[in-house]
Amino acid sequence: MAPRASYTPSPARIDREWPHQIALPDDMCCDHNFTLIAAFCRDNALSFQTRRVQAVWPNKRYQDMRLHCFAKREDAELFQSHFGGEFFNPNSDREGGRRGWWQRSGVWTRLLESGPLKVPAILRD
Repeated sequence: MAPRASYTPSPARIDREWPHQIALPDDMCCDHNFTLIAAFCRDNALSFQTRRVQAVWPNKRYQDMRLHCFAKREDAELFQSHFGGEFFNPNSDREGGRRGWWQRSGVWTRLLESGPLKVPAILRD
């Protein structure tokens, strides 16, 4: 495993200091969407960190999710009101500890749009 850059907080520190986390499908947070997210956060003075978690549904479907982690609840709510996504609680949603998966209920359905974000065409199939 490659060493973490010294300016990147550890996963445990992110969960501790940025506990208000919004989950979006990872494939929705790349390409042009990455720029939209960064610009929105910059324009609204939102400081955040990112983590990842793998969501697993009862039918064994899974999806990589990107967590946008904020220190303040109101910052997370502003982010969610603009981009959508779901709140993720790092203390109770991660099965198997801090490196575990996110056990979901219901039936998996692929999310292709959320707020202004759309999965890039190349990743849709």
